[in-house]
Amino acid sequence: MYPEEIVKPMKLDLLNNGFEELLTADQVNATLKSEGTVLLVVNSVCGCAGANARPAAKMALKNEATPDKAVTVFAGVDKEAVDAARALMLPFPPSSPCIALFKGGELVHIIERHHIEGRSAELIAENLVGALNAHC
Repeated sequence: MYPEEIVKPMKLDLLNNGFEELLTADQVNATLKSEGTVLLVVNSVCGCAGANARPAAKMALKNEATPDKAVTVFAGVDKEAVDAARALMLPFPPSSPCIALFKGGELVHIIERHHIEGRSAELIAENLVGALNAHC
């Protein structure tokens, strides 16, 4: 588990841009299983989260079609919430960072770490905008 003082700026990067933090399994289940659309970012301390995943998620929220909610959990910090989120993303293996879109409680799109590494934030955002346009 990472110390809060290390991850705080990384959390705030999303929280200050329209994302809500989920800290418990109950919050995750209530939010991701709800009606409407929910964008989930599994945040991470790794470089690809800061360089690509977080910026891509923020760019995608500037799209005309947006989710009803944008939420985040932090891998290596919010264990209970991350475990609950990962359970709802099965059969996909645990991945951090990752970006997932839920609609009506069902996973409809996922961008795993291996789709984030080595790709620009703009390219990832383009992928995510396509999903938002299709589902929101």
